[in-house]
Parts: sequence; C-alpha cells; structure tokens
Amino acid sequence: MSHNPADRVQDLQNFGEYGGVNPSIADSSTFTYLKASTMQAVFEGEQEGCHLYSRHTNPSTNYLCEALAGMENTEAAYVTASGMGAITSCTLQICKTGDEIIASRTIYGGTYAFFKNFLPKLGIKVHFIDISKTEQIKALINQNTKMVYCETMSNPLLDIADLPSISKITKKANIKLVVDNTFTPMIFSPIELGADIVLHSLTKFINGASDAVGGVVCAEEEFITEMMDVNTGAGMLLGPVMDAIRAANILKNIKTLHIRMKQHSYNAQYISEKFEDEGIKVFYPGVKSHPHHQLMSQTYNEEFGFGGMLVLDVKTKENAYAFMEAMQNDNIGYLAVSLGFYKTLFSAPGSSTSSEIPPEEQDQMGLSEGMVRISIGLDNDIKRTFEKMKKCMKSVGII
Repeated sequence: MSHNPADRVQDLQNFGEYGGVNPSIADSSTFTYLKASTMQAVFEGEQEGCHLYSRHTNPSTNYLCEALAGMENTEAAYVTASGMGAITSCTLQICKTGDEIIASRTIYGGTYAFFKNFLPKLGIKVHFIDISKTEQIKALINQNTKMVYCETMSNPLLDIADLPSISKITKKANIKLVVDNTFTPMIFSPIELGADIVLHSLTKFINGASDAVGGVVCAEEEFITEMMDVNTGAGMLLGPVMDAIRAANILKNIKTLHIRMKQHSYNAQYISEKFEDEGIKVFYPGVKSHPHHQLMSQTYNEEFGFGGMLVLDVKTKENAYAFMEAMQNDNIGYLAVSLGFYKTLFSAPGSSTSSEIPPEEQDQMGLSEGMVRISIGLDNDIKRTFEKMKKCMKSVGII
C-alpha cells in the first residue's frame, strides 16, 4: 500500500451496480432478506456482510468510510451527519462517568463547549491546557484519564500539535490520542505520527463545496465495531447517521481533494507572505515567523503545502468588520463561517466560530478581536486576489 494519502484514495475501485464508474447510491433506509433466519443471524452478530438498516450500515456510506479510512491509513471509519456528531460519539464511546480528558484549549468553539459545558453534566472532567507544553500532559495524567484531544492545526490560531511527542506520552500511559484533522486533510497523516483516532468535519475541505454537513471517525476496526454495537455503541445508539445521497456526493469530491489542497496551500502561502511584507501580523505556519513553522516542516506531507487557512490581525474589531465587508463587496469572497470552499470565506473568530469560549480564555489563548480568519479559495490568479485584498485594506484605513 502507498504511503501517500492521495494515492490510497485514488487506488480505490468501486463499480456501480450496472457498471457505472461511480458506485450506485443505496437510497434505502432498510434492506430485505430472503430468509428470516438470516435476519436473526445479523441481529445476533453472527452474519457479516449484510445490510439491515441504514442507521447501522449502508453501501453508500460504506464506500465513503473505505475512502476515508484509506486516506487516514486506518483499518476502518464511521461517517456521521456532522463533525460534532463524530466528536461527541467518539468521546462518549471512550469516556464514562468519572473519567477525565486532557484537551488543547485552542480548539473549535463547538468542541470546547461540548467539553466545557456538556461533559461535566455526565460526570466527565476535562482539563484544558496549552498542548505545546507536553509536561502539562504528563502532570495531569492519572488513573481516570482516558484520552488526550487536540487538533493537528488548531482553530483558529493555526498552532501545530507535536503529535510524535504527545503520542509517546499517551502510549506509555495507555490512553487514546484523538486528533481532529479537519484543517489539514492529506497535509498531515496523524496515525503515522502516533495518533490512535482521527476525526474530520467532512463539511470543510474534504467535501469542498459548502453544500453538505458531515463528519468521520477513523480508527482501528475494533474501535469502530464497538461504536456500532447495537447494544452499547455510541455511534449506533446516539444515531448521528449520514444520509446515503450525501455520502455518495462527498465520495465524488474526495477524489479531487489532493488537487484542491495543493492550490489552497499555494494561495494561502502567497497571501501570507505578501501581507507579512506589508507589515500585517500574519498567522500561517508556512511563514518562518510562525512559532511552529519548523515543527510542521518536520511532520507534514510536503507536497500538499501548509494548508489553506490563514489569520490576519488588523488590530481592532472595527477594522476586522470593515475589512471583511469591503472584501465581500469587492467579490473577493464571502463573510461566512466554515472553510474549505472554492471561494474565499472569512470571519472574525472571536465573535463567531470561537464565540463559545469566554473572553478571558480567548485572551489566554491569544485570540484578539482584530483577527480575521481566512479560508483562501481556489483562485486562479492569486496575485490579483492579493491586490484586491490590499486595496480593501487601504480603503478602510488599515494600511
């Protein structure tokens, strides 16, 4: 098997029911059996390879699971109706009342809210730390610790987790290292860096069209099987199932992901370097001024670049809002949350995607009101885009 995630996706071959180059869509909630005894055997776990009900398995979602497991180099995968569906079901499969989690404090706002506000109601304690300080992980591990959670590239500050170092700690303690790789599909291969479980919001770069919501858990077959157990599986019993038609559409889009990630990265690198030259504070791991540039250079899959996300700090919320509105008016992109679209998307994370994080904790993270998070699009002429962005900055008095 190839070590390249793009090759592993490309090497999949799924013929349609009638010989189509795309697999047929199993647009059905339930499946028929010729013998009642076979249905009984499936319910009792004695018969494999048969579909029963689409909350459990479906041919279309299975095809997508195979592609995503191939991309992340895991034995299996389970797709969900949203990224949060993947995060919550995976966490609740691992943890029970009395257990503890060590989590990076620079994570997606929805994940933060789930860990901070929801899990304590279930008696699960979460410690938020600076994930770059591995000694904090060691100090917090105890007999109740079940997992360490982080993002490969953090949302929204684009910090890079040192997965090889963290995994040495988690493996020694026999706890799970769970990694959200949403910002960097194909750019990072977390399993090969020591992670146990990889999560994605498929809504973002992997689908790439901003027309679907989805998530995935990629892990060893044993863990995915446990998630789908009809009696105890969090994936099965919480029911965050993905629709077959959505799965089929995302499967088509993942085949072009390697091309899109390279272009997103190229464009983000160019924009970041140019704005840094203009004296704007830039957060992008591809520029040498980023504190984790060297770490990422040692651990990423180089051909896919440093990613399609960048953050510009224009000092004040008023500047940020004016700049974003000017960019939308000049048709550079859209003032919208999410990321990974072919068109550039931008938002002020402190008042949007990270708004669940209290202001005092945003300050501790280094998240300021003047930050603009940009998911750069697939622009053909990125030099033209930069000149338009620079013009917008000038028009609102930032430069």
